[in-house]
Amino acid sequence: MGCYRLSRKGVWRLAKMVRAGGVLKLAAVVFAFLLAVFLTFQLLEINTDFKFSSVISRSMPGIEASTKPVRHKCGLSKECPSGHFAFKMASGAASVVGPKICLEDKLLMSGVKNNVGRGLNLALVNGRTGELTKTDFYDMWAGDVAPFIKFLKEIEDGTIVMMASYDDPATKLNDEARKLIADLGSTAVGNLGFRDNWIFVGGKGIKTKSPFEQHIKNSADTNKFEGWPEVLEMEGCIPRRED
Repeated sequence: MGCYRLSRKGVWRLAKMVRAGGVLKLAAVVFAFLLAVFLTFQLLEINTDFKFSSVISRSMPGIEASTKPVRHKCGLSKECPSGHFAFKMASGAASVVGPKICLEDKLLMSGVKNNVGRGLNLALVNGRTGELTKTDFYDMWAGDVAPFIKFLKEIEDGTIVMMASYDDPATKLNDEARKLIADLGSTAVGNLGFRDNWIFVGGKGIKTKSPFEQHIKNSADTNKFEGWPEVLEMEGCIPRRED
């Protein structure tokens, strides 16, 4: 039987190959482990900021982590300045989906919260603190306008008033109710009609007309839904009351 001898150079090359193979195996094991953890999180639908790429980037220098998109309060497109409340709201969709009102990342009214209804939906907010004080809705098709008028008259000065229509907001509205809403800063309420869509943010004691208002008429020529106009959405920053 013959003998085979390795030179020093050969031994060094062999050792190098073994070490390289070990590193590759270790890298493969680490990658498999991270992949398994990532898939587990995905399957369990755990709401975390865990990002596979960020873990890889920490383990392997030179790979940049993906940046997480910045989210603003209520999903606004930009951040509100200091001294302002962020809000976003939507009118109802036909007679199927109720309106939604969000302030400072808190959902005040929605179908999910089960506190909306046909007619006019209102959320009252403290103009200094941003705290919700009351929510209610009034049926303007089959209801009585008197309780709604009483509600409007009892709103305290300095209160932010947020309103959204659902189904029909106007059939039972009379001149007194429209005047009280106009006093909150609305310019469109006088023209609000049967099955119109309308969203509005005003305030008790406001000295000017509100910039936060959208109105779309119910028209067979332009309606998105059969018998109802499209949904209205609005977002913005409400100045905090300082006095």
